[in-house]
Amino acid sequence: MKTNLLNYDLAGLTAHFAQMGEKPFRARQVMRWMHQGAAGDFDEMTDLAKSLRAKLNESAQVGVPALMAAQESRDGTRKWLLDVGTGNGVETVFIPETDRGTLCISSQVGCALECTFCSTGRQGFNRNLSTAEIIGQLWWANKALGATPKDERVISNVVMMGMGEPLANYDNVVTALSIMLDDHGYALSRRRVTVSTSGMVPQMDRLKEDMPVALAVSLHAPNDAIRNEIVPLNKKYPLKELMAACQRYLVKAPRDFVTFEYVMLDGVNDKPEHARELLELVKDVPCKFNLIPFNPFPNSGYNRSSDENIRVFRDILYQAGLVVTVRKTRGDDIDAACGQLAGQVQDKTRRQQKWLQLQVVKG
Repeated sequence: MKTNLLNYDLAGLTAHFAQMGEKPFRARQVMRWMHQGAAGDFDEMTDLAKSLRAKLNESAQVGVPALMAAQESRDGTRKWLLDVGTGNGVETVFIPETDRGTLCISSQVGCALECTFCSTGRQGFNRNLSTAEIIGQLWWANKALGATPKDERVISNVVMMGMGEPLANYDNVVTALSIMLDDHGYALSRRRVTVSTSGMVPQMDRLKEDMPVALAVSLHAPNDAIRNEIVPLNKKYPLKELMAACQRYLVKAPRDFVTFEYVMLDGVNDKPEHARELLELVKDVPCKFNLIPFNPFPNSGYNRSSDENIRVFRDILYQAGLVVTVRKTRGDDIDAACGQLAGQVQDKTRRQQKWLQLQVVKG
């Protein structure tokens, strides 16, 4: 079986080349070709010796997931569905804006955290993605957007906010982050790479030491009672522990604030009293809020908050001195908006079937 070089960051690739009897600069060359040049074939790497190319063709590969489908939204948002085997696909989304190009990357096939408002969570969990499958999403986007080693960077920001909980796939995600940040990889700034978590406190502490990038926390509730219902992980790591972990993370974070993501669910978490509770909750955590209008999906059981409720909620936070944005819905016509990434996930847990049966009983 050929070794997939996309699974290695520079340290791992250098060690692999040393085992082949090759010098470290060869690892750097290959890394630049794979990631900056989107090369998928060693014969494309024209400054490598023919003998080395032959050796690599014999024993290694640049193994990216196969492209299953590509879509482009009316607003320029692009989505790629990539085959990760056993009938499963993962989705990655590119959002172009005037001052940046942001790529949203998945870390798992499905998700095990069961957040009730998320279509991916509703479908259940299949498996973690390998480093090659995570970084392969960036590879595909880079290639599709026309990257070459000499091009201006089209992708300026990466957010680990696609399918899955990144910190539940810790080792593979951290290796992928290392590749993103490496000057011989994608040369992204720590400030421009964001990991989003639902609040896995021990892994947040590890990330602070191993690979401190920008942090986003999927908060979605102002108190433990509501969060226990909609983000079940809260029962394990309640809000007091989560806020303390955010404070610890900021000691080494590249940004001096945490971004709190907050999906606006009509009648659930969008009342003025909820906004005032949030102010008390985060008073000791430097932060900004990203309010996300809920994107409905079949049988979700939730409705999107009204524009007026979102405005009132936003203004309460803003008038208290917080930075608040309301996320623009992008790519909803190709199901590329927040909470809509579900891919072709086979629900091995039968969770969706059980949920639908429960709704019938309730009805």
